[in-house]
Amino acid sequence: MPRMLDVSDEVRSEIGDDEADRLLGGAHAPDSYECTSCRTPGDSLQEPTSTVLFVGEETAVLAFAHARCIPSQVVPVAEEQLVGAVRSISQSQVGTPAAASAPAVPSPGAAPEPTGSAALGGRPDGALEQPSAPGQAAILGITCGLVLHGETGHASLVVEPTGPVGRPGNTSGTDEFLDLLQDAGFQLVTDLNKTPDQLPGWSVLVAMGKLHAILQPAAAGGSTGWWQAHQPLQVTEAWRIAASQMAQVTMYAVPAGMVGRQPREDLLRQALERAVALGQVVAASLPLAGT
Repeated sequence: MPRMLDVSDEVRSEIGDDEADRLLGGAHAPDSYECTSCRTPGDSLQEPTSTVLFVGEETAVLAFAHARCIPSQVVPVAEEQLVGAVRSISQSQVGTPAAASAPAVPSPGAAPEPTGSAALGGRPDGALEQPSAPGQAAILGITCGLVLHGETGHASLVVEPTGPVGRPGNTSGTDEFLDLLQDAGFQLVTDLNKTPDQLPGWSVLVAMGKLHAILQPAAAGGSTGWWQAHQPLQVTEAWRIAASQMAQVTMYAVPAGMVGRQPREDLLRQALERAVALGQVVAASLPLAGT
């Protein structure tokens, strides 16, 4: 019996037309599955289902997810992470999701190729360890924490590169990180208590209580990774609950050295307030993908 499956063009190009058609016809797709995003049961006969292909250097794993959680897509992963997913398949019908380590800046061809380091729950251990040396790509540090908008704590991400981020061909070292994000639709923050507008096409991928990626619209349709964790990153229960209740995450972005390492969420907010006063924060509300 045909399944209610979505096989994106990028998944189809990886698995081939014949296999994609067999999936859509029900030959190789399970009737029921555990969603690779929210980990709750799904039924491909009764509800729209996304095919998610995790691809390593030598191994590929096809998983299934509720279409409401994440779109059909190809997710590059490190081979060692995929080996762990393959082991789990012997116990369940889907692989353990993992995120890749090749994020992109928010403008086509922008100069640096940042790799992800992250800190969760207001503890930016390992984020922004050192400024990038001339000629080196900037690293995007991610800090997770609850930031108050009035009296309500919002699940938030603070993105700060280790060095200047420039446009393609810019060799001057001028930092255009915030300009690039504003080109993508992020807005300058003038009041930290105000929740920013939602940015269409962007989302934050959280699965099994771990942060996987920040997704942006792909040129050919669907989503692609803007920032992706080397390994899925555990978030605090309070952060996850706040994100789930509001179905969105606030993403703040600041230039290199503006916020830095903050050991507590109250200090993180104070650093953001100082950056806002200097006109050095852009933000957007991004829908939550997964739980």
